[in-house]
Amino acid sequence: MKAFFRFLGVSSVLLFFLFMAGCKPDKVTEVELQFDPDNAEVATKWADMTLRMIYRLPGNSPTYCSRALGYLGLTMYESVVQGSKTHQSIAKKLSNPATMPQAEIGKRYNWYLSLNAGQALMLKKLYAFSSTQVAAIDSLEKALATQYAATETADVVERSKAFGQNVANVIFTWSTVDGGFEGYLKNFPTDYVIPTGPGKWQPPKKSQSTSQRPLHPYWGSNRTFVANDATIPVPDIIPYSTSRFSQCYAQFLEVYAKNFNLTQEEREIGAWWSDDPSEVYSPPGHSYNLGTIAIRTAKANLTVAAETYARVGLGVADAFINCWKIKYTFFSERPSTYVRDNIDASFVQYWPEPPFPAYSSGHSTQAAAAAVVLEDIYGEPFPFTDNTHEKRERDTAQQVDFKVRKFNTFWEMAEECGYSRILGGIHTQQDNKQGLAIGRKVGVNVNSLGWRK
Repeated sequence: MKAFFRFLGVSSVLLFFLFMAGCKPDKVTEVELQFDPDNAEVATKWADMTLRMIYRLPGNSPTYCSRALGYLGLTMYESVVQGSKTHQSIAKKLSNPATMPQAEIGKRYNWYLSLNAGQALMLKKLYAFSSTQVAAIDSLEKALATQYAATETADVVERSKAFGQNVANVIFTWSTVDGGFEGYLKNFPTDYVIPTGPGKWQPPKKSQSTSQRPLHPYWGSNRTFVANDATIPVPDIIPYSTSRFSQCYAQFLEVYAKNFNLTQEEREIGAWWSDDPSEVYSPPGHSYNLGTIAIRTAKANLTVAAETYARVGLGVADAFINCWKIKYTFFSERPSTYVRDNIDASFVQYWPEPPFPAYSSGHSTQAAAAAVVLEDIYGEPFPFTDNTHEKRERDTAQQVDFKVRKFNTFWEMAEECGYSRILGGIHTQQDNKQGLAIGRKVGVNVNSLGWRK
């Protein structure tokens, strides 16, 4: 090295050190060091808070919950993705997209603070929470802000918080014209003319709801997040028939026979996946929690965690729109009424029915969409334990405990979720299989948005 400096000469040595000084990390490079932070805790804490807030929330439904999770997941992703070297915004690829705020080039952002501010604001905008619930949301926001602002300057803190809130405000404004705005206030519209006739849905005797009207009959016409999800065709239904030699009769006979021969494990499976929104936080909430389980199992970084919630959220939201389009195209009856009218008048299904038509299965559709997006992110096999309901107390009426479920793949999870509705006596195999097929298409479309650079 000394010989090298002698060769350069004194003036050249001075120039060399000046050049090296110029390469010292500046603010822009410092921002780059903050890209894709490893700690995903702020994301998972907000997912936990979301599910805690909508747990047994009056007026909540699987349809509205799926929509809310779509917007929350998208907000989470867009509030951090501009700080990623591996991911890119997908906002411009959505249906009738809104223009996202842009981070200032060369300015430092703390992406934890951006995500934190965006989630708090969006969650409060999506639901009419009580003052106690709002206080809990504000408390988490304050605690996380204090934690992640400790080593930042005041301008970085304010800039980061404002960015997350701006993202939330833009996405919320975009949400108000999707057809499902404040859907929790109009679950059972009275202007809907209920179809009648052979094979049509009837209000159940053993029900999750006291309503005699069907839930969100117009939901299938809502704007999808992904444009291609709006073009998925409605699948045909097996023609209605009461003939003992028909495919239709065979579908319902299978459900009837199975409900008389449920093992204890099958009863537990049926209970685990029931996800009644009046008891927990509904099927899409269960899928959102599976995203949390995947994140924690894989020890994903902040960007991948946000991507996980965004993909699952968009997947379950568009799954329910497509499923509801199918349901209200055919308005098909559930096994309870068909079996009582045509097979056994004393039949009572194992699990209480939800207040809407049967074909196709919402559980199957949304579980398949979630499985497809999670598989694309985390790969398969991906052994995991679903502990979503492990803290629920024993259901004494059904005589079942809520035992965790173990899976080797996400699709294995989706198939069990779908089949659980047959075990519950509230869906046929046709409902399940078509739901899985539609959900898979939704998941593929969500995956094709181009999340990675």
